[in-house]
Amino acid sequence: MAQHNPFNPTLADGIRRHGFRKWYERELLSSHAHMALALLASVALIASFEAFQGGSWNEKLLNTGFVLACAVIALWALRRYLYLLMHAEEMANQANCGQCKAYGLLLVPDDARNDARRLVPVCCKRCGFRWDMQDG
Repeated sequence: MAQHNPFNPTLADGIRRHGFRKWYERELLSSHAHMALALLASVALIASFEAFQGGSWNEKLLNTGFVLACAVIALWALRRYLYLLMHAEEMANQANCGQCKAYGLLLVPDDARNDARRLVPVCCKRCGFRWDMQDG
């Protein structure tokens, strides 16, 4: 599982604070922001390649640094985008109540502490059915 990020709370914290649907929405918005960053970094990468034409050796060395920086940023943002998107979808696939089939109406019980096993115990708001969502 990724490091703690204040902009992307863990599943249990997100459900406690905002509810599952808001957590899911925020996770998707964050992932798409990383996709936009990857796109901008890719455009900057192409522009850096374009700047190689002409110029002195010092300018070409500086352009090489820009190319490397843009490539690293684009790859990191793309990887983060894919992780956040897949994580949100994986959790969404587990958010249906097994008893009443309600989607996303989840609570994390106050007595729940299963962090070591990466299982987040949840219960349905509608019928009270309990199950574990595997986070990670």
